[in-house]
Amino acid sequence: MRQIQTMVAAALLMAASVAWAGDKPDPGVLVYGKPDGDVPGWAIMADAPLGWTPDCCTYARAIGVNLVMYQGEWTGKPERVIVLNVWPRKLASLDAELDVDRKQYLQRDPAAKMGHFPVRHRSMRCSAAVYEGTDQFDDVVVFCDPGRATGIRLSWSMTIADADPQRRALLDMFMRVVVNASYLRYESARDQAGKR
Repeated sequence: MRQIQTMVAAALLMAASVAWAGDKPDPGVLVYGKPDGDVPGWAIMADAPLGWTPDCCTYARAIGVNLVMYQGEWTGKPERVIVLNVWPRKLASLDAELDVDRKQYLQRDPAAKMGHFPVRHRSMRCSAAVYEGTDQFDDVVVFCDPGRATGIRLSWSMTIADADPQRRALLDMFMRVVVNASYLRYESARDQAGKR
């Protein structure tokens, strides 16, 4: 457990230094949700890693998430896939979201090891949960709260095999995606025209 936490912490430091240096590449992917009841329209802007395919509307929709990013062909397996999930905020805090996730993970794998720590994001509060499963796969999940007024919370996740030779590079890349992602309030062209 200490090894993966150290690797994730190192990835966070590297990603934070990239984010704070203002070295942000051109915007890559915009995922959005229309207003729904008390939840205003929202958009998440993220940079897809070079050579990775972002998908919001085929495979992501099929597995019930907002965005997936993957390399090569889609296999349907969670390994080496970056996943973005956005949902209406219902629980009182980000810690409560982490607690629910932890309980659900332990129900599936009671012997798993886990830890969590804060993630330094420039515009929203985020916290990472790291799970070392008995199946020889580790799951890294970063929960973020863009603020009460947004009406949403979101998470980024990726599964990596214990023996993956590119493990460190994958974690670095994943954390760069997370800390460089940004929240925007979404308004459709019709909404904007109505305000004129």
